[in-house]
Amino acid sequence: MITGIILQIQETGELISGGPEGELTLPILDLVLKGGWIMGIIGVLSVIAFYIFFERYFVIGRAAREDKGFMDSIRNYIHEGKLESAKALCVTNRSPIGRMIDKGLSRIGKPLNDINTAIENVGKLEVSKLEKNVAGLATIAGAAPMLGFLGTVIGMIRAFYDMSMAGNNINIELLSRGIYQAMITTVGGLVVGITAYIFYNILVARIQKVVYKLEITATEFMDVLHEPAK
Repeated sequence: MITGIILQIQETGELISGGPEGELTLPILDLVLKGGWIMGIIGVLSVIAFYIFFERYFVIGRAAREDKGFMDSIRNYIHEGKLESAKALCVTNRSPIGRMIDKGLSRIGKPLNDINTAIENVGKLEVSKLEKNVAGLATIAGAAPMLGFLGTVIGMIRAFYDMSMAGNNINIELLSRGIYQAMITTVGGLVVGITAYIFYNILVARIQKVVYKLEITATEFMDVLHEPAK
């Protein structure tokens, strides 16, 4: 008898068998569609969150690459008076550290405080570039669950409205639409919100590592300028 029911369900496409014992499960796509238009918005937010995360992840990864011999070469060029060679090395480096040191090299001859300020300003600009769109993940992390709860409220309103309109002809199928929307949007919003929150913290941690490297390099560069000429 169960086999006959499974075959009938498979032909209608509404439900499919989830196991050898005849357990029935609803396809995920059908569940998402039952969430209504709010699930569409949550879906768009999830796509945006994944795009921001992977795009920023690789950008920050390139910025975090470290050339261990870079500062040694800069130090040697400065001591030898080869500022143009040092600037050319910074241009070739193509990293936030390289652009920051290049600005410092262009200020050599001016007071050390001016050089330090120029380096700090470039460092802040480079960090702001790395943080581009990262705040969007924080927004999605907060907005997605709220949208899910909004869908929950709308779904429950729909269920009660259907009950009031049905009179004495209330049945489970009538209520299922609103309840589906209420539960599915909550789950969808929480999943997207939690994922965006994790993505945001991962990116923030990676940016902090880059900031630390910039600070260390800036200090090392200023130490080089304080060293007596050989």
